[in-house]
Amino acid sequence: MSFFRLIARLDVKAPNLVKTIKLEGLRVVGNPRDRAVDYYRQGVDEILYMDIVASLYGRNSLVDVVRETAREIFVPITVGGGIRSVEDARALFNAGADKVALNTAAIADPEVISRIADRFGNQAVVLSVEAKHQPDGTWEAYYDNGRERSHRNAVDWVREAVDRGAGEVLVTSVDREGTRKGFDLDLMAAMHDAVSVPVVASGGMGSVDDLVAVAKRADAACMADCLHFNRLTLPEIRDGARAAGVNARPL
Repeated sequence: MSFFRLIARLDVKAPNLVKTIKLEGLRVVGNPRDRAVDYYRQGVDEILYMDIVASLYGRNSLVDVVRETAREIFVPITVGGGIRSVEDARALFNAGADKVALNTAAIADPEVISRIADRFGNQAVVLSVEAKHQPDGTWEAYYDNGRERSHRNAVDWVREAVDRGAGEVLVTSVDREGTRKGFDLDLMAAMHDAVSVPVVASGGMGSVDDLVAVAKRADAACMADCLHFNRLTLPEIRDGARAAGVNARPL
Protein backbone atom coordinates (compact mmCIF):
# COMPACT_ATOMS: atom_id res chain seq x y z
CA MET A 1 0.00 0.00 0.00
CA SER A 2 1.29 3.46 -0.89
CA PHE A 3 1.99 5.95 1.87
CA PHE A 4 -0.40 8.85 2.36
CA ARG A 5 1.63 11.87 1.25
CA LEU A 6 2.03 15.13 3.15
CA ILE A 7 2.50 17.98 0.68
CA ALA A 8 3.46 21.56 1.50
CA ARG A 9 1.62 23.95 -0.79
CA LEU A 10 3.39 27.22 -1.53
CA ASP A 11 1.38 29.82 -3.44
CA VAL A 12 3.66 32.34 -5.09
CA LYS A 13 3.17 35.84 -6.37
CA ALA A 14 6.69 36.64 -7.49
CA PRO A 15 8.91 37.00 -5.63
CA ASN A 16 6.91 36.23 -2.49
CA LEU A 17 5.25 33.30 -0.82
CA VAL A 18 1.66 34.37 -0.14
CA LYS A 19 -1.47 32.99 1.50
CA THR A 20 -5.05 33.61 0.42
CA ILE A 21 -8.51 32.88 1.82
CA LYS A 22 -10.94 31.27 -0.65
CA LEU A 23 -8.34 32.16 -3.30
CA GLU A 24 -8.95 35.88 -2.72
CA GLY A 25 -6.77 38.55 -1.19
CA LEU A 26 -3.29 37.68 -0.09
CA ARG A 27 -0.82 38.04 2.71
CA VAL A 28 2.94 37.87 2.17
CA VAL A 29 4.34 35.15 4.43
CA GLY A 30 7.93 34.64 3.32
CA ASN A 31 10.39 33.49 0.70
CA PRO A 32 9.22 30.47 -1.32
CA ARG A 33 12.61 28.80 -1.64
CA ASP A 34 13.48 29.25 2.02
CA ARG A 35 10.15 27.82 3.15
CA ALA A 36 10.47 24.84 0.81
CA VAL A 37 13.89 24.05 2.25
CA ASP A 38 12.53 24.40 5.79
CA TYR A 39 9.65 22.02 5.09
CA TYR A 40 12.02 19.56 3.44
CA ARG A 41 14.16 19.55 6.57
CA GLN A 42 11.00 18.91 8.61
CA GLY A 43 10.30 15.81 6.53
CA VAL A 44 7.69 16.86 3.97
CA ASP A 45 6.96 14.29 1.27
CA GLU A 46 6.50 16.74 -1.61
CA ILE A 47 6.51 20.43 -2.46
CA LEU A 48 3.79 22.09 -4.54
CA TYR A 49 4.54 25.51 -6.03
CA MET A 50 1.58 27.40 -7.50
CA ASP A 51 2.09 30.73 -9.29
CA ILE A 52 -1.28 32.29 -8.50
CA VAL A 53 -1.10 35.07 -11.11
CA ALA A 54 0.78 33.35 -13.94
CA SER A 55 -2.30 32.48 -16.00
CA LEU A 56 -3.75 35.95 -15.48
CA TYR A 57 -0.63 37.57 -16.94
CA GLY A 58 0.24 34.82 -19.42
CA ARG A 59 3.62 33.87 -18.03
CA ASN A 60 5.39 31.45 -15.74
CA SER A 61 7.97 32.94 -13.40
CA LEU A 62 8.83 29.91 -11.29
CA VAL A 63 11.67 28.42 -13.33
CA ASP A 64 14.35 30.18 -11.28
CA VAL A 65 12.64 29.40 -7.98
CA VAL A 66 12.36 25.74 -8.93
CA ARG A 67 15.99 25.58 -10.04
CA GLU A 68 17.19 27.12 -6.77
CA THR A 69 14.95 24.86 -4.70
CA ALA A 70 15.87 21.66 -6.53
CA ARG A 71 19.52 22.21 -5.66
CA GLU A 72 18.70 21.93 -1.96
CA ILE A 73 15.81 19.50 -1.56
CA PHE A 74 15.38 15.90 -2.63
CA VAL A 75 11.65 15.27 -2.66
CA PRO A 76 9.30 15.63 -5.65
CA ILE A 77 8.38 19.15 -6.75
CA THR A 78 5.12 19.90 -8.55
CA VAL A 79 4.68 23.26 -10.26
CA GLY A 80 1.48 24.92 -11.46
CA GLY A 81 0.51 28.25 -12.96
CA GLY A 82 0.91 29.54 -16.49
CA ILE A 83 1.90 26.23 -18.10
CA ARG A 84 0.44 26.31 -21.60
CA SER A 85 2.64 24.05 -23.72
CA VAL A 86 5.13 21.21 -23.94
CA GLU A 87 7.84 23.87 -24.02
CA ASP A 88 6.65 25.45 -20.76
CA ALA A 89 6.61 22.03 -19.12
CA ARG A 90 10.06 21.16 -20.47
CA ALA A 91 11.54 24.35 -19.01
CA LEU A 92 10.24 23.42 -15.56
CA PHE A 93 11.37 19.80 -15.81
CA ASN A 94 14.83 20.97 -16.87
CA ALA A 95 14.88 23.25 -13.82
CA GLY A 96 14.15 20.32 -11.50
CA ALA A 97 10.37 19.92 -11.34
CA ASP A 98 8.98 16.39 -11.27
CA LYS A 99 5.37 17.18 -12.19
CA VAL A 100 3.43 20.04 -13.73
CA ALA A 101 -0.10 21.00 -12.71
CA LEU A 102 -2.48 22.22 -15.40
CA ASN A 103 -5.70 24.15 -14.89
CA THR A 104 -6.44 27.25 -16.98
CA ALA A 105 -4.63 26.04 -20.10
CA ALA A 106 -6.27 22.62 -19.87
CA ILE A 107 -9.76 24.12 -19.69
CA ALA A 108 -9.02 26.31 -22.72
CA ASP A 109 -7.34 23.49 -24.67
CA PRO A 110 -7.86 20.02 -23.13
CA GLU A 111 -5.51 18.46 -25.67
CA VAL A 112 -2.57 20.12 -23.90
CA ILE A 113 -2.94 17.40 -21.26
CA SER A 114 -2.36 14.69 -23.87
CA ARG A 115 0.50 16.55 -25.53
CA ILE A 116 2.44 16.91 -22.29
CA ALA A 117 1.59 13.39 -21.10
CA ASP A 118 2.64 11.88 -24.43
CA ARG A 119 5.99 13.67 -24.22
CA PHE A 120 6.84 13.25 -20.53
CA GLY A 121 4.53 10.50 -19.24
CA ASN A 122 1.23 10.48 -17.39
CA GLN A 123 3.02 10.48 -14.04
CA ALA A 124 4.35 13.97 -14.82
CA VAL A 125 0.94 15.58 -15.45
CA VAL A 126 -1.39 16.74 -12.68
CA LEU A 127 -4.86 18.10 -13.38
CA SER A 128 -5.46 20.97 -10.96
CA VAL A 129 -9.15 21.67 -10.40
CA GLU A 130 -10.48 24.56 -8.33
CA ALA A 131 -13.93 23.36 -7.33
CA LYS A 132 -16.70 25.55 -5.96
CA HIS A 133 -19.91 24.17 -4.48
CA GLN A 134 -23.09 25.04 -6.37
CA PRO A 135 -26.69 25.45 -5.11
CA ASP A 136 -27.74 22.18 -6.76
CA GLY A 137 -25.21 20.22 -4.71
CA THR A 138 -22.64 19.76 -7.48
CA TRP A 139 -19.25 21.41 -7.88
CA GLU A 140 -18.15 23.62 -10.76
CA ALA A 141 -14.56 23.86 -11.97
CA TYR A 142 -13.07 27.35 -11.81
CA TYR A 143 -9.79 28.66 -13.22
CA ASP A 144 -7.44 31.66 -13.06
CA ASN A 145 -6.96 31.00 -9.34
CA GLY A 146 -10.69 30.73 -8.74
CA ARG A 147 -11.55 33.94 -10.57
CA GLU A 148 -13.34 32.53 -13.60
CA ARG A 149 -16.13 30.01 -14.12
CA SER A 150 -15.62 27.18 -16.58
CA HIS A 151 -19.29 26.09 -16.60
CA ARG A 152 -17.96 22.54 -16.35
CA ASN A 153 -19.00 20.03 -13.72
CA ALA A 154 -15.81 19.51 -11.72
CA VAL A 155 -16.19 15.74 -11.34
CA ASP A 156 -16.93 15.24 -15.04
CA TRP A 157 -13.97 17.43 -15.94
CA VAL A 158 -11.63 15.38 -13.77
CA ARG A 159 -12.79 12.17 -15.47
CA GLU A 160 -12.13 13.69 -18.89
CA ALA A 161 -8.70 14.96 -17.88
CA VAL A 162 -7.65 11.55 -16.61
CA ASP A 163 -8.87 9.97 -19.84
CA ARG A 164 -6.69 12.47 -21.70
CA GLY A 165 -3.59 11.51 -19.73
CA ALA A 166 -3.49 13.23 -16.34
CA GLY A 167 -1.80 10.89 -13.88
CA GLU A 168 -2.87 12.70 -10.72
CA VAL A 169 -5.60 15.11 -9.66
CA LEU A 170 -5.12 18.08 -7.33
CA VAL A 171 -8.52 19.12 -5.96
CA THR A 172 -8.75 22.52 -4.27
CA SER A 173 -11.98 23.43 -2.54
CA VAL A 174 -12.41 27.14 -3.20
CA ASP A 175 -15.02 27.30 -0.43
CA ARG A 176 -12.65 25.87 2.19
CA GLU A 177 -9.29 27.28 1.08
CA GLY A 178 -7.64 29.25 3.88
CA THR A 179 -10.60 28.86 6.25
CA ARG A 180 -9.10 26.23 8.60
CA LYS A 181 -12.52 24.52 8.62
CA GLY A 182 -11.33 21.19 7.28
CA PHE A 183 -11.36 19.66 3.83
CA ASP A 184 -14.58 19.31 1.84
CA LEU A 185 -14.97 15.60 2.49
CA ASP A 186 -17.93 15.14 0.14
CA LEU A 187 -15.98 16.75 -2.70
CA MET A 188 -12.90 14.63 -2.07
CA ALA A 189 -14.95 11.44 -1.85
CA ALA A 190 -16.69 12.25 -5.15
CA MET A 191 -13.35 12.84 -6.85
CA HIS A 192 -11.74 9.75 -5.35
CA ASP A 193 -14.66 7.60 -6.51
CA ALA A 194 -14.58 9.12 -10.01
CA VAL A 195 -11.01 8.27 -11.04
CA SER A 196 -8.38 5.59 -10.54
CA VAL A 197 -5.39 7.94 -10.30
CA PRO A 198 -4.17 9.53 -7.04
CA VAL A 199 -6.27 12.39 -5.67
CA VAL A 200 -4.60 15.18 -3.69
CA ALA A 201 -6.84 17.13 -1.31
CA SER A 202 -6.26 20.86 -0.87
CA GLY A 203 -8.09 23.64 0.92
CA GLY A 204 -9.14 23.95 4.54
CA MET A 205 -6.73 22.00 6.72
CA GLY A 206 -6.81 23.40 10.23
CA SER A 207 -5.81 20.43 12.38
CA VAL A 208 -4.40 16.93 12.35
CA ASP A 209 -7.96 15.66 12.73
CA ASP A 210 -8.81 17.26 9.39
CA LEU A 211 -6.01 15.31 7.73
CA VAL A 212 -7.08 12.07 9.38
CA ALA A 213 -10.63 12.58 8.08
CA VAL A 214 -9.59 13.23 4.49
CA ALA A 215 -7.08 10.36 4.40
CA LYS A 216 -10.00 7.98 3.81
CA ARG A 217 -11.01 9.96 0.73
CA ALA A 218 -7.70 11.00 -0.85
CA ASP A 219 -4.16 9.78 -1.45
CA ALA A 220 -2.39 12.92 -0.26
CA ALA A 221 -3.14 16.24 1.40
CA CYS A 222 -1.80 19.74 0.88
CA MET A 223 -1.17 22.02 3.81
CA ALA A 224 -0.29 25.68 3.75
CA ASP A 225 -1.81 27.96 6.39
CA CYS A 226 -1.03 25.63 9.30
CA LEU A 227 2.63 25.46 8.25
CA HIS A 228 3.20 29.02 7.09
CA PHE A 229 1.89 30.50 10.34
CA ASN A 230 3.64 27.91 12.53
CA ARG A 231 0.43 26.52 13.99
CA LEU A 232 1.63 22.98 13.31
CA THR A 233 4.95 21.43 12.36
CA LEU A 234 5.32 18.60 9.90
CA PRO A 235 6.60 16.20 12.60
CA GLU A 236 3.52 16.99 14.69
CA ILE A 237 1.25 16.38 11.71
CA ARG A 238 2.98 13.15 10.71
CA ASP A 239 3.13 11.74 14.23
CA GLY A 240 -0.50 12.65 14.92
CA ALA A 241 -1.67 11.15 11.65
CA ARG A 242 0.25 7.91 12.19
CA ALA A 243 -1.06 7.64 15.75
CA ALA A 244 -4.59 7.86 14.31
CA GLY A 245 -3.93 5.08 11.83
CA VAL A 246 -3.04 7.06 8.69
CA ASN A 247 -0.42 5.26 6.61
CA ALA A 248 1.97 8.23 6.50
CA ARG A 249 5.63 7.61 5.74
CA PRO A 250 7.69 7.03 8.91
CA LEU A 251 10.77 9.19 9.33
